[in-house]
Amino acid sequence: MKISVLTVCWNSAATIRHTIDSFLAQHHGDKELVVIDGNSSDETLSIVRSYPPDQIRLVSEPDSGMYDALNKGLRLYTGDAVGVLNSDDCFHDRTVLGRISAGLETADIVHGDLDFVEDHLSKRVVRRWRAAARPAKGFRAGWMPAHPTFYVRRKVADAVGAFDLSLKVASDYDWMLRAVELHGFQTAATSHVLVDMMVGGASTRSLASHIGHNLEALRARRRWLGSGLVDYALVAKPARKLGQFLSKQRGESKV
Repeated sequence: MKISVLTVCWNSAATIRHTIDSFLAQHHGDKELVVIDGNSSDETLSIVRSYPPDQIRLVSEPDSGMYDALNKGLRLYTGDAVGVLNSDDCFHDRTVLGRISAGLETADIVHGDLDFVEDHLSKRVVRRWRAAARPAKGFRAGWMPAHPTFYVRRKVADAVGAFDLSLKVASDYDWMLRAVELHGFQTAATSHVLVDMMVGGASTRSLASHIGHNLEALRARRRWLGSGLVDYALVAKPARKLGQFLSKQRGESKV
């Protein structure tokens, strides 16, 4: 199974080498990395171009943000399955794509564990996200997968379509909700850390960003699931994340 990985970047010279190295180190051989650059002005492009081009496809042009770039990636990838690896994140170890490929042999969607790390040198874990199987009410119950670990077969990506550009920080949540809740695809969780994610992303860097993400997520549930002005997940979703901080030493938090 060929797995395509989409990496969106803009002025990511400080981190993208870690990202690419973790992709190239994967034992799973049938893979491609599609780098969608937003016309970087730092050394990002020269770093990407320093790698052999046989497994890396590069597009660099102005875009309207991360989700616009991801939509370009969805039009460009050539694999049997696709997922996203952010330009400041890394695969946790060399077995990740192999585990994803194995999971997708029997499921349409695979997701797994994620560690939030301070940086990719110390790998100091500040929060642990542990995947759980979809509960009966799914997204209505406050459950969601970790998007950086979320890989889907091509038929899923084709059915879900583009990321919603009207959502600024939760379009990935909206995309996963549509994939899981609207089409009846089979989902599987793997209890293995798939990605080391650096803290400070668009939806996690501040209290205001957390609030913005949760309000946009509610908007998605109202649109697709018929939720009211306030629903159970508006409280349950943040509460589940609190458990990730409290149990980071034990690695026990399930979401």
